[in-house]
Amino acid sequence: MSSSFGHGGGEYRPRTREQSKFTTVRLTLEGEHYEILVNPDAALSYKQGRSIEPSQVIVVDEVYADSNKGLRANSEKLKKHFGTDDHAKAALEVLRRGELNLTQEQRKRLTDEKRRAVVALISKNFVDPKTSLPHPPLRIEQAMQDARVSIDPFRDVNEQMKLVVDELRVILPLKSEKVKLQVKVVAQYAGQTIGTLKNFGEILKEDWGADGGLSAIVEIPAGGQPGLLDRLGSTTKGAAQVSVVK
Repeated sequence: MSSSFGHGGGEYRPRTREQSKFTTVRLTLEGEHYEILVNPDAALSYKQGRSIEPSQVIVVDEVYADSNKGLRANSEKLKKHFGTDDHAKAALEVLRRGELNLTQEQRKRLTDEKRRAVVALISKNFVDPKTSLPHPPLRIEQAMQDARVSIDPFRDVNEQMKLVVDELRVILPLKSEKVKLQVKVVAQYAGQTIGTLKNFGEILKEDWGADGGLSAIVEIPAGGQPGLLDRLGSTTKGAAQVSVVK
């Protein structure tokens, strides 16, 4: 981080062309607005909880009242809200507690990622009631487009899936259905298999043989059955025995 100003309060200096490629993290306290300039991708990684040093995120050790106008935050107000008039220290608090202003490219990327996650979850948890098979992802995506479903890049994927399903039901038949499967594997693949089953559903029963072999009953969304069978086939090299429990 570097600083190009002194530590007075309320100075005005226009935002430079170099600074315009950055974005901001904003924090409002008791009606007072504070902003810092940050590197977009580094800031996003930081906000997503990845291990990254604040020095790689914050562009300059300055807290602004309005970064577009180059208006620095008043020192007295900094002291009131952050316990210091040191811009570098206050900037760290704004970074930690503030909201990242996403770039257009970041928002599109996050929205696309969340849309794919929602589609995958719907395909896994719901089936077509006519065939009892999951809808292909492309069909779900087309239905979302037809229904003009909007995706929130920050909302929890499970919570958002429920809202999307409600909107899709008018044009796409969806049925939530679960299936119980008994899975048997020899000791060689038992450890990997139990982990796979936990990822796909709820293990209702597990029996371990004296030889280390595993026999388990797992309940999963019906739409997830093809995926589980593929995973088990890959994990056990086709040695898993799977049958439907009535």
